[in-house]
Amino acid sequence: MTLPFFVYGTLRPGEVNHALFLRGRTLREEPGRLPGAVLYEGPGYPYAVEEPGGVVAGELVTALPEAYPGLLTELDRLEEYVPGDPRSLYERVAREVVRTADGRAVRAWVYVAAPAVAARLRARGTPIRSGNWRG
Repeated sequence: MTLPFFVYGTLRPGEVNHALFLRGRTLREEPGRLPGAVLYEGPGYPYAVEEPGGVVAGELVTALPEAYPGLLTELDRLEEYVPGDPRSLYERVAREVVRTADGRAVRAWVYVAAPAVAARLRARGTPIRSGNWRG
């Protein structure tokens, strides 16, 4: 399934991992928001945790078609996501993201906290109340 990515932390434009992984490999980058998730502080990067009522701010990034397969593999590695591995920090899930410009819902890949990480964050993590890692 070829989907855009919703990024909300170090992969956002202007952040370190955007320059390393996305610069020159995208067709479009547009503001968006992920409903049904709350943002938590992490060790130098945030975690989105699926929770009703929350909203996370970020960008909807559409990769260049020729860059997509390699980018998907690299982002899975960056986010320490391995399908079926309970040690993964994140899970890559397809979710509806709302484009800020027109309010249209777009299906996109989102890296959310894996179940064990999400449970720890809910129990003793620090939520980012604004839903925006940039403050």
